[in-house]
Amino acid sequence: QVQLVESGGGLVQAGGSLSLSCAASGRAFSTYAMAWFRQAPGKEREFVATISAYRNTYYTDSAKGRFTISRDNAKNTVSLQMNSLKPEDTAVYYCAAGSGATFYAYDYNYWGQGTQVTVSS
Repeated sequence: QVQLVESGGGLVQAGGSLSLSCAASGRAFSTYAMAWFRQAPGKEREFVATISAYRNTYYTDSAKGRFTISRDNAKNTVSLQMNSLKPEDTAVYYCAAGSGATFYAYDYNYWGQGTQVTVSS
């Protein structure tokens, strides 16, 4: 069992930066793939980025070059550094853990409660 708690969301102007963090409790954090998803009002939850247990990273096209996912296995945390934020990045951002680094929400077994990111124009 893994419990995930996100932090770091907030309000930022377009072009600004935010860093999200996800703290995990439970065993074997280093063996999990970790991911960030987001859900905007009225839209489906969508993949943002993932990092495998071997630290391979994958991003959705809109995040490439602007977002960076990283993990610290000693601290059981995964982070998402978001730069050059746009109003369309506004969403609730969720941290997730699973056995493989895929793009699909149904492959992730554990989820945090989400943190709101709002980007004003």
